[in-house]
Amino acid sequence: MQSILLPIDQGEQMPAVLETARLLARRFEATIEGVALRPAFAEIVAPDPIVAVTIPPADWNETEFCRSVRQTFDAYAAQHAPGAGKGARFRWRGGSAIEDGALGSLGRVYDVTVLGRPGGRGARMTALEAALFDSGRPVLMAPPQAPKTLGETVLIHWNASTETARCMLFAMPLLKQAKRVSMIAVDGAMAPGPSIKDAVGYLAANGIEATDKTVPGSSSRAGEAILAEAASIRADLLIKGAYTQSRLRQMIFGGATSHILSAAGLPVFFAH
Repeated sequence: MQSILLPIDQGEQMPAVLETARLLARRFEATIEGVALRPAFAEIVAPDPIVAVTIPPADWNETEFCRSVRQTFDAYAAQHAPGAGKGARFRWRGGSAIEDGALGSLGRVYDVTVLGRPGGRGARMTALEAALFDSGRPVLMAPPQAPKTLGETVLIHWNASTETARCMLFAMPLLKQAKRVSMIAVDGAMAPGPSIKDAVGYLAANGIEATDKTVPGSSSRAGEAILAEAASIRADLLIKGAYTQSRLRQMIFGGATSHILSAAGLPVFFAH
């Protein structure tokens, strides 16, 4: 993991997002590239033909916005400049601010995109979903409060899905550096496929020793069980396939991804 995309906005979670990105980059002496992420503006939809036009407020000043968020990025970078050539490196991507929808395509040329947990004055769900669904790369979701460590004690949620298998593959560099790796499966929230024991065997074949645990539950309560286990083992990173059920089904019935997006207090490494 050598290249990390870090969208910068004026949300109140940016200190935690910056620190989460730095902790990740420090593990690999990677480069964090900051980019200005434009605020969400209202859309006006014309019915005939159906066209959506984004209208910024009359006092919107993109130059000033880009200057402000870059100042936030540069100040943090100066405070955490690596000594003796080791640690996270920081670089600003020039040009105008990008919109949520552009995150997906831009993320295709980075190893991972780091975003805050959606909600309140934090990250927007539209930004996180664009990065998840359109980049083909993973997303690291920062918690509202900056973590002190990242990737030392890792919990993997195993549900036998394609998304989870892909997420584990993306996370291999982190898993190989972890001090402790655990896996959890939730009865009633499994896709047809290999068992958790099979998944532990896959990790062992890659030189990663992991413990496993299966707990009772259901698809609507899986998120609670996963976060409870993360707290129990004091995990500082959760590895999870995102939206292994459809987004519509999760909106109606709930699901592990939806619960974790709203309640996780630790960094979460997602892939779809």
